Amino acid sequence: MPTTPTRLSLDPRARLGRRAGRRFLIEWVSIGCLGVVVILLASLGRLSASVDQLVYDRFLSLRAPALLPDIVVVEIDNASVAELGRWPWPRSVHAKLLEQIAKAKPAAVIYDVLFTEPNSDDAQLAHAIALSPTYLPVLLTAPDHNGRRVAVEPVAPLAHAAAGLGHINFEVDSDGIVRSVAQFQGDAGSRWPQLMVPVADAVEHGTLRLNAPPQWQAPAEAAARRTIRDEGGEDRFLIPFGPNAQTYPRLSFARVLAGDVPAGQLHGRIVVIGVTASGLYDRFATPVSGELGPLPGVYIHANVLDALVTGREIEPAARWLVFAASLAPLAALLAGFLVLSPRRSLLLTGTLALLAAAGSAAALYGARLWASPVPAIAGLVVVYPIWNWRRLEMTMAYLREELQRLADEPHLLPETPQRRREFGGDVLEQHMALMAQAAQRVQDMKRFVWDRLDSVPEPILVSDVQGVVLIANHAAKAHFARLRAPSPQGRPMQTVLGGLTLVKAIDRVANDRSAAADAERNLYAHAHWPAPLDPARGEFAALMAQGVEVRDADERDHLLRYATCTNAQGETTGWIAGLVDVSALHAAERQREDALRLLSHDMRSPQASILALVEIERGRTEPALARDLLGRIERYAQRALTLADDSVQLARAESQAYVLEPASLTELVIDASDEVWPQAHARRISLQTDTGGDADDGHWICVDRSLMTRALVNILNNAVKYSPPDTRIVCSVGSVGPAAMPGAARRVSCTIRDQGYGIPKDQQAGLFERFRRFHATQRPEVGGAGLGMAFVKTVVTRHGGDVDVVSAPGEGTAFTIWLPALEDAQSDASRTLCS
Repeated sequence: MPTTPTRLSLDPRARLGRRAGRRFLIEWVSIGCLGVVVILLASLGRLSASVDQLVYDRFLSLRAPALLPDIVVVEIDNASVAELGRWPWPRSVHAKLLEQIAKAKPAAVIYDVLFTEPNSDDAQLAHAIALSPTYLPVLLTAPDHNGRRVAVEPVAPLAHAAAGLGHINFEVDSDGIVRSVAQFQGDAGSRWPQLMVPVADAVEHGTLRLNAPPQWQAPAEAAARRTIRDEGGEDRFLIPFGPNAQTYPRLSFARVLAGDVPAGQLHGRIVVIGVTASGLYDRFATPVSGELGPLPGVYIHANVLDALVTGREIEPAARWLVFAASLAPLAALLAGFLVLSPRRSLLLTGTLALLAAAGSAAALYGARLWASPVPAIAGLVVVYPIWNWRRLEMTMAYLREELQRLADEPHLLPETPQRRREFGGDVLEQHMALMAQAAQRVQDMKRFVWDRLDSVPEPILVSDVQGVVLIANHAAKAHFARLRAPSPQGRPMQTVLGGLTLVKAIDRVANDRSAAADAERNLYAHAHWPAPLDPARGEFAALMAQGVEVRDADERDHLLRYATCTNAQGETTGWIAGLVDVSALHAAERQREDALRLLSHDMRSPQASILALVEIERGRTEPALARDLLGRIERYAQRALTLADDSVQLARAESQAYVLEPASLTELVIDASDEVWPQAHARRISLQTDTGGDADDGHWICVDRSLMTRALVNILNNAVKYSPPDTRIVCSVGSVGPAAMPGAARRVSCTIRDQGYGIPKDQQAGLFERFRRFHATQRPEVGGAGLGMAFVKTVVTRHGGDVDVVSAPGEGTAFTIWLPALEDAQSDASRTLCS
């Protein structure tokens, strides 16, 4: 019993059934849970904190933000120490500097130097501090075992003269890098703002006016920040360092003290004074230290002030938000596992990792929000290899089972006896051995196909989708060698078979009256040989699949057919062309036609002789009974002669090859009318021909002239027979073009309308059947064999046309013949085809 072949699938679930489906789902869910755990540990558990910091530092080093132009750094640098003497300097020197700066009317002064011990010059320094809004630092000690911190403040005169105090403590991460700062620090007894916070608040409230006021945060954001301060939190934020973190305008302490700096460089600006001389300042590693080295504290304060004034503080995202955002790439990857191949899953993994990094960078640069992409990437990196390892294991198990099943199945082809083989080694070696056995069987099948093709006695050609011949069997090579043609392999099918001459197409749609059949007939009628030989031409696929008769250079006739090669998915991979020699069949057909002609001659001659004798006997004087007998003999002989003649004509119309030639349908109608005119004149019936008013258009068609004329004569004879005297028969010739029928070729028509008795609707279906006659009881005097309309249908259909009938009892009958038109633009090619 034949079985339907199973389509090959690489999905193990397609072979292992529902249990494998449940297993697949369980593994998929388990790996998804593993990814969730990894993301949970990396985001909430801070397992990837060190990597997060490295990624954050890299992102900061890639972008240089615009700096606030109203911040100026006055450095206590090496040149100043060399000029003014060793550190520490007398407080009078600092007082003179502040007095010199006050002359330029700065917006504020931030003096990042601790003055914690009393000095005789404190009064002078306090006076200088009061000249400008000056802010002094406070040092907070590390918490003791009770969590208490001590604030080391400036001496009282200086503290009272200062516009504000603030701590200068920085938070150093576990890797020794300063990335964040707390806006407020202290213990339960006191809380101190960071030194830059009161300066930024003064700018925000308009107390300090800068030359170029910055764009402040939205009121909602400022209110949220103040709420955090009121609740007693540290309000910590990340400092937005950049590669240009040390490029603020800088001035030497000694130059400012000497008055060498123009007042315009300090007017309306915030002056930050700090130590940068070697061995004196506190150096801190920052995210951009790889390019700039450790930064002095004064520049870190400048960056903090810049962030607070411009609202560019970077807020670290909540851990739960990082966790939730990291689940989105994992969900996308898990969904991709269900529908994508391993290669595309790898591309998806890389794309999702890049999108996670890009999203994190966009949030950092655009929204000033730091959400690390490391948890999301870690989830992807862990899940992808484990999933593909499991898929590889499932694939190996599937291949092992399928290969073993293939090895256990009996081979369909004859094969040599095999020695017993024991598969040893590891699993991979066993799989390789089974694969080698399967490959050997495929090679055997290939050899079998080659042998069978060569054993076929008819020429067979196999081509690819472009129509280039790939395989030619032994008979095909011998055939083209006999014709002294090149080898067909490697050449286009149209070129290989182009030397054949088209004889006719196999008429498989002779009785098909559908629109598709009409279109196919029109296509063949206007086909330009050898265009149908190109298998890539889809419009000729049905024609070549049914087959055409062709003739080679040795005058031998062949039946040429195309068949489509498809793969397991039903896709076209090429074509097979077969040539069958039908010369012997045609010889037999010619013998049959000769016998048919002989039979018709033998049938017609006696009947004609009988009729001649009847005419002779009628001239004699005989009794009435003899005359009645002679009348019957005459009718029977006439009927036998008509039957023989109609049978021969119908057989010729059905089997004989047509001799096509260009002809005017108008002329054919006129010739047929002339032939029928004597019978019509005898019954006083007039024949009229209407050509549509266009005398120049002969309505040209490509037909067998004699057969088409006889078909028209048959229709006219019926119209004369079944019409009462003193009526009229009208023959109208016209055409219908693409404008009336979009998408269709132009056709010509001939309508023969009489005023006869008509045909009932229920009898019209059998009008074109053999030996069917109408009005036999009403009109017994009308003779006929019932083959005339069958002849008309056969001739018109084989010419690619159709016949329509419109009739009703007492209203006459209208026969319309539709035939493909011979286009003027294609007249030369069409005349060649007709000939």
